[in-house]
Amino acid sequence: QLQASGGGLVQAGGSLRLSCAASGRAASFSTMGWFRQAPGKEREFVAVYTWSDNSKVYSDSIKGRFTISRDNAKHTVYLQMNSLKPEDTAVYYCAARLNRIVLSSRRDASQYAYWGTGTLVTVSS
Repeated sequence: QLQASGGGLVQAGGSLRLSCAASGRAASFSTMGWFRQAPGKEREFVAVYTWSDNSKVYSDSIKGRFTISRDNAKHTVYLQMNSLKPEDTAVYYCAARLNRIVLSSRRDASQYAYWGTGTLVTVSS
């Protein structure tokens, strides 16, 4: 139900835009966002958008460089990634949940029941 795309190979300082298209129960999702997992590391929070309060939450590691946005008509969430660094290299996963979630829990991957297959972002130095 979640299809992520837009990953690829980019040089440090470059940009990429990831897309996450939702289908099926897409219109019912309350929150959609992105997590990432680098080789040998645990999955970590990147950014999420919540429709109910039109809020965006970002990880400190990407704040100011990445921007999450959404297209309601297309049930799609985007992640614009600028000023990419080699440490941003990871598989990026789109995640979503149906029910509302308190702000303090939106960074917790276990709170998301729906996951996309992931898209690989590689940033070369």
